Amino acid sequence: MDGRTYAADATAGTEATVAGWVHEIRDLGGIAFLILRDATGKIQVKFEKDEMDDELVETGLDAHRESVVRVTGAVEEEPRAPTGVEITPEEFEVLAGADPELPLDPSGKVDAELPTRLDNRTLDVRKPEVQAIFEIRSAVLGAVRETFRDLGGTEITTPKIVATGTEGGTELFPISYFGREAFMNQSPQLFKQLIAGSNVERVFEIGPIFRAEEHNTPRHLNEATSIDFESAFYDHHEAMDAAEAIVTAAYETVAENCTEQLEALGLAEEFTVPDDDFPRLTYQEALDRVNATGELDETLEWGDDLSTEAEHVLGQEIGGHHFITDWPSEVKPFYIMDYEDDETVSTGFDLSHPRMELVSGGQREHRYDELVAGFEQQGLDPEEFEYYTEMFRFGMPPHAGWGMGAERLLATMLELDNIREAVLFPRDRQRLSP
Repeated sequence: MDGRTYAADATAGTEATVAGWVHEIRDLGGIAFLILRDATGKIQVKFEKDEMDDELVETGLDAHRESVVRVTGAVEEEPRAPTGVEITPEEFEVLAGADPELPLDPSGKVDAELPTRLDNRTLDVRKPEVQAIFEIRSAVLGAVRETFRDLGGTEITTPKIVATGTEGGTELFPISYFGREAFMNQSPQLFKQLIAGSNVERVFEIGPIFRAEEHNTPRHLNEATSIDFESAFYDHHEAMDAAEAIVTAAYETVAENCTEQLEALGLAEEFTVPDDDFPRLTYQEALDRVNATGELDETLEWGDDLSTEAEHVLGQEIGGHHFITDWPSEVKPFYIMDYEDDETVSTGFDLSHPRMELVSGGQREHRYDELVAGFEQQGLDPEEFEYYTEMFRFGMPPHAGWGMGAERLLATMLELDNIREAVLFPRDRQRLSP
């Protein structure tokens, strides 16, 4: 908009045109104030009724909250105003009126339940604390990309419509693809491995994944954003190093560049950047530590998955981000390599925050015969994945990588109660619109 001045940039002694939303109107009789809000903050507009054109005053004071308006006038000092200045309007235009009955209160004075907020996301994101989440999300993804490039990674984009699921099973969304059955991709796993086997070697992707999980919890989504990494000539230890670097860089960027957003969320004083190496426990050590607390009803044994309760117990014991390594082969996907000296133990690892798991990864099986055997052991038909397995006959290097949930990273970083708060328009079992 030509000649527009943002609220934060309006300077006393100048004439400015500001545009934004009507945040609040206070009518005190002979004088009234309208608070206009834009992306940079709020600015006060003063109406002196006896000294101003009646039609201009009426237009301004009849504007409902959240109407979009444009105001032109002299900017003057006013220490009591939100930004220390106020505008006396010479022109006032309602660009788009708002209905007087709002489905939620963007000022935050009246709380709304999460479903109501998600049904009216446009209004919800007008609240500073909600907007702050997505400004931080943008900063985090920018930091992730920059760090991947520092690690020598090349950004790729892989298909989201596929002929077979990445890991098989029931967590697939089937779709009709020109008369054939296809699926929404669960992960870029197989494709990123194929490119790591090209001459590109080290790749990353940030993109959507789709899982038809029946879970309907505050930590599960059916469409999520996955941060993926894969590198040729990496082992699982180096892959863990990369995951730790990505998480640390995300926290550092938020601490350095998102002070206002952290303040809006009430986290400015307590937000800390991880400053130590993340502990690396073997799966067996994790079981032993959880069992030693005596807080679970059952004793965990080799081959058991770690329940949500077990993850929380271990997280409280450790007190920060941590890796769990050397998982049983039977609980990890077919593409995870096992140790040469013990095929019951895999190179698979997870990275967890005390609140939830963030990353799953490992060194991949790069040998054709062993890879095909892994399919068969997990009840999958290798022929359905021939596009993938065939490339392993033509010189596939050792490689390792991982996938990280972007929303889980944000939810743990910002202490969000529900992972849906980190998604603009979440998709779960009940929600398909907006």
